[in-house]
Amino acid sequence: MTTSTTTTVTPQEGVRLTRYARGGGCACKIPPGELEEVVAGLTGRTSRTRPAGELLVGLDSGDDAAVVRLPRGTGGRDGTGGRAVVVTADFFAPVVDDPYDWGRIAAANALSDVYAMGGTPLVAANLLAWPRGALPLDLAREVLRGGLDVADEAGCHVAGGHSVDDPEPKYGMAVTGTADPERLLRNDTGRPGTPLSLTKPLGLGVLNTRHKATGEVFPEAVRTMVALNRDAAASALAAGAVCATDVTGFGLLGHLYKLARASRVTAVVDASAVPFLDGAHEAVRDGHVSGGTRRNLAWVAPYTDFGGTGEPARLLLADAQTSGGLLVAGEVPGAPVIGELVPAGAHRLVVR
Repeated sequence: MTTSTTTTVTPQEGVRLTRYARGGGCACKIPPGELEEVVAGLTGRTSRTRPAGELLVGLDSGDDAAVVRLPRGTGGRDGTGGRAVVVTADFFAPVVDDPYDWGRIAAANALSDVYAMGGTPLVAANLLAWPRGALPLDLAREVLRGGLDVADEAGCHVAGGHSVDDPEPKYGMAVTGTADPERLLRNDTGRPGTPLSLTKPLGLGVLNTRHKATGEVFPEAVRTMVALNRDAAASALAAGAVCATDVTGFGLLGHLYKLARASRVTAVVDASAVPFLDGAHEAVRDGHVSGGTRRNLAWVAPYTDFGGTGEPARLLLADAQTSGGLLVAGEVPGAPVIGELVPAGAHRLVVR
């Protein structure tokens, strides 16, 4: 591990927020296989009256956010319903000890779902769970301040929200945005022959797990998590991309599997081309791997040809990311190409 990229700090008021979290950021998601069992039979359903317009993206493909085309006469310059509403919600327990950074990370992560659909965030509502008898409310204010600052950077209003008294602190946002319904980024529109680009390096999960265990702080990881996916989404759209997803709790392989399955293609990953944060390989070597990452790997393994790829590399490719980058079917300026989509074969994923 590169020592220049880490520091050890004393958290505000001596409080280590991650000690109050059973999971770690997006690694605390319900495992993907279990979640799919829960929502089985609930997909493909829309309102019988459809007062709010046509549902363009729902539960069917497990995409990043819901998208509804506005009814005729309520959107678009020509009054023909040329706009769509993008809706999402995301929250999680502390992934870092600094409350302000946690707020920034959680907000960037929630906003990312809108960017991953090709949309622009418009307004967000805070979602806060706080153990008011165990943690000072001043820390909660810092969390909210961090979220507000990132929303300001995104040009997104923050208007109220909801809070509950909870033994485990949690924070995130419900976000509403807008998009051009004819220029969405979806996970079911991938086509063979398309390269795969990744806009942020991997390793956030294992570094956050190390941070929780040791108190080490990884500034590069924090900078990566608070960075908005706004510019990456704009670049993808400008390049003509129509297929993308963001890489969060299910890891690169989990989200890529969902994309390949929804698009009915096979995804080939060049493991040597995937970028990683400094210290990520050392964190895996030292055993800082979350249960969420191991569950991700177990979920995709039956559908993946790993060839000679060893377990450390497999774990990093399945590492549960928090506020990760966009995975785009297409070339994005400045982002490495890590593989390609090919016609469907014996496996949905191939790692070479």
